[in-house]
Amino acid sequence: MLTATAVLAALTMALTAHASAPEGAPVAQPAQVENPSGTPGTPNVKDPYLAGWLRLTPDREPKPLKAGVDYGMDPATGKFIWPKASPEIHTGQRFPGELTTWDKKSYTKNVKVLAFYPGVGSPFHAWNNIADFNGKRYLYIHDRDYLRILDVTDPANGRVVYSKGGVWGPKGSSEKFDANNVQDYLGGATIVWNKKLGKPILVASFEIGRYGLLQDKSKQPDKVAAQRNYNSLKGFKVFVMDGPLPSDWKLIATRTTDYKRPNAPVGQQQGSGSLDSPEFYGGKYMILSSAPDDSYALTEYPNYLYSPGYQVWDMSDPANPKFISQISVPGQILGNEAHEQAYLQNPRAGNRTSWMGSRMPIFLPKPLEQGGKVGFGAMGGLGLWSFDLSDPAHPKVVGNVNTAPSFAGTEYDNADVSQYERTGYVLTSGYPMNRDCYEPYKDIFVVDARDPAKMKVAGKLPEPEVPEGAPFTSFCQRGGNYGPKRSNSIGQPGTWRQGIVPYSFYNAGVQIFDVKDPTKPRIAGYFVPGLADETELPVYTLGKGVFAMYTEYDRNIMWAFTENGAYALSSPLLGEPVMGAPAKPYPAR
Repeated sequence: MLTATAVLAALTMALTAHASAPEGAPVAQPAQVENPSGTPGTPNVKDPYLAGWLRLTPDREPKPLKAGVDYGMDPATGKFIWPKASPEIHTGQRFPGELTTWDKKSYTKNVKVLAFYPGVGSPFHAWNNIADFNGKRYLYIHDRDYLRILDVTDPANGRVVYSKGGVWGPKGSSEKFDANNVQDYLGGATIVWNKKLGKPILVASFEIGRYGLLQDKSKQPDKVAAQRNYNSLKGFKVFVMDGPLPSDWKLIATRTTDYKRPNAPVGQQQGSGSLDSPEFYGGKYMILSSAPDDSYALTEYPNYLYSPGYQVWDMSDPANPKFISQISVPGQILGNEAHEQAYLQNPRAGNRTSWMGSRMPIFLPKPLEQGGKVGFGAMGGLGLWSFDLSDPAHPKVVGNVNTAPSFAGTEYDNADVSQYERTGYVLTSGYPMNRDCYEPYKDIFVVDARDPAKMKVAGKLPEPEVPEGAPFTSFCQRGGNYGPKRSNSIGQPGTWRQGIVPYSFYNAGVQIFDVKDPTKPRIAGYFVPGLADETELPVYTLGKGVFAMYTEYDRNIMWAFTENGAYALSSPLLGEPVMGAPAKPYPAR
């Protein structure tokens, strides 16, 4: 249910937009523009779902802001004044007081660098997995156009054992990447042990690419048509792993998330495909983030067509996955009056900027096969939702909580449920997508979910501290992206550490929070690496810092992935690192 506050905000925005002109002021005459369709209120857009979304929503796209006037450094305090709202934009928006060169200095507190592996990923994104074979531990670093496999049995002396795709340098990638033609790739993946086969299996998501394909869906009909008829799988694949390398893997199942048309061939499948890594522990149930068809169209984000919900799949036989149920929340489905009304009551409706719907699967504090019954879904501008999954064939929406809009960037991207069984609290946040702090700060909210039907925001995690001796008073001055990305990944060895949660924080590196009492959080440690510069990478890739993390809780090793490489880290906050093979192999047998 949307709160009264949200409805009031929507009404206030509408009234502000239609405020009367001062008495006696000349009345502006509307421009005379011919409507190609001949019917007033009908957008000149071919795609029926885009046309329906445009017809439904007002245009409230935020105006560009002026640096040093609308936002920027406060010379009196040395603090950064954040924008209230901004449009989505991928170019830098430098402001007065920002550093003119990239800060090459590193800063640490309660963190030790064990090793740095340059150039093992891409400067944009990284999914990560771990698997053990024959007493050796392998780290997988991958995205659509590359895959690196490192032997990290000794995390301080790892070595690359497999490499596919371009390697980046100051002139760009060593291989050309065509985002419009990518069929053979590894997306977000989860590796689990399958008891029936007596082997590990890998489930990989296949989705529409989010970069390099579309900039403005309202103005690029050819690009929209290409996504509707996408030239790659919208769904997932299952592989048996007889060894660590792709040559050791055997494909045993392929499924589309277009469950109403399970036999639809590539090019005719609807929806988004499976986003990010599946939530799967090797038992019966797997949960995906997915929009099953094109009617899941109520989203503002300019280069994405869908508002993904969730799907539950039966993986009892990994060679024959079976669809169980689709989950949606109010405000996702075009053509459904109740969904449309819920969407219009959201103050983000019409801003042409906000991501709506999920980006990751439902987060489970406990696997369903182990007695778990509740799950939490971070659904962008739709907020945080709780679900009753005691009967996965008939899941129920239990409750939700939302906060004031914070755009651009994405809101409610992930939920950290690592402390939930102990405390009843969930951590949740979005992350920055504009550079140079050209958007509101993305808080990490502490949500009291002890009663999942009555969730409420109980506080926030503190903003990172500027290290002593740093040449800036705000991380915004460091340039690039600043704010939280994500904490725990899906499918990490060992068990979550109680009281401690590490977050990737872009140009603020790795931030480790003490959440023994989630209502009184504090920063217990950090590692802020020096930023790459133009001698290492092209200028358009710079300024990301740590954009992904993966933690081996069974060895007390944190992996931090940056635009120019990967760091192996340890911290006394986690415990003494294990500098060899783990006591028990992963995935857990």
